[in-house]
Amino acid sequence: MQHTDVLVIGAGIVGAACAHALAQAGLSVRVIDARLGGATAAGMGHLVVMDDNPAELALSQTSLDLWHTWAPHMDAGCAFTPCGTLWLAANDAELQAAHGKRSTLQAHGIACDMLDAAALSRAEPSLRPGLAGALKVQEDSVVYAPRAAQWLLDQAAAHGHLVFEQAEAMQIDGHTVTLRDGSQRSAGAIVLASGIHAPQLCPGLPLRPKKGHLVITDRYPGTVHHQLVELGYITSAHHSDGTSVAFNVQPRPTGQLLIGSSREFDTTDTAVNNTVMARMLQRALDYLPGLADLNAIRTWTGFRAATPDSLPLIGAHPEHPHLWLAVGHEGLGVTTAPATAQLLAAQIAGGTPAIDPTPYAPARFAGLSTP
Repeated sequence: MQHTDVLVIGAGIVGAACAHALAQAGLSVRVIDARLGGATAAGMGHLVVMDDNPAELALSQTSLDLWHTWAPHMDAGCAFTPCGTLWLAANDAELQAAHGKRSTLQAHGIACDMLDAAALSRAEPSLRPGLAGALKVQEDSVVYAPRAAQWLLDQAAAHGHLVFEQAEAMQIDGHTVTLRDGSQRSAGAIVLASGIHAPQLCPGLPLRPKKGHLVITDRYPGTVHHQLVELGYITSAHHSDGTSVAFNVQPRPTGQLLIGSSREFDTTDTAVNNTVMARMLQRALDYLPGLADLNAIRTWTGFRAATPDSLPLIGAHPEHPHLWLAVGHEGLGVTTAPATAQLLAAQIAGGTPAIDPTPYAPARFAGLSTP
């Protein structure tokens, strides 16, 4: 049986970041992934500071700092672009919310400033007239997450501390993981970072799928310059029931536009829901009327793994001393992967976490069952 210090299940952005951080801590790491495709491949790749609560802000801010540290060393395929985010205020009430958001972010040293209606129009001429203004968060960025995940794995492997294996994990039993072919791998610690698939290996995890739709256009360079998000997105993102849509458009370095966002609960049907897609696109047209003249070249869906309190599970499984969790990041997995990885690596390797790990500890949920 092959043994290593840590075995990471899942090579999406969270698993890759965990493997990278663990290897940097001097541990030998084996990564197992079935290459089935998950949220990393399906998502938008936005890197945004979110401040819905202090724990979310701490995790996202720490992660953005790490992303900017990595950016100069990443290859062109990662498509890291510091485009900034414009949080759009459609009316005076949303403008007041934007001012409140600015105060919170500035209090934490995050560079941001308000744009009035005229300045917003100059910054993004394609937006419809009549918007009240926007909050610009300057350091927010975008990245091509599948390539970034591979870059993290490559960096760890280059230092001789990581082995990748394309295989499907079927069972966790103590220090041992059994693969689909019946062979086994053992490790001192096992990190479960397989997103919405994690409950298959660890029943009882409080994870719920949130389905989302995305559309990407043909290449139209210069149409949009910043990531554009309506302030109503925050409310939509944390709905716990029903179907919701919100305006979110992201410029890609290719000149394409990535259009979101939607949320549906309690379905694992990968098919595009045309009703939801129509609602989402209509919402986008409300803000960017010119989208109606552009060609969409692909539509698809993906699934976010959501917890009841919208914070991820990062840390030791309370009933299994060798199992560590890094799941439940909902729509912020790409953003928060770096800080997640640092938190987990510090706990496993006996270091000091950069931020308080308590809000993310799996033990906050009662009744987690032993695998």
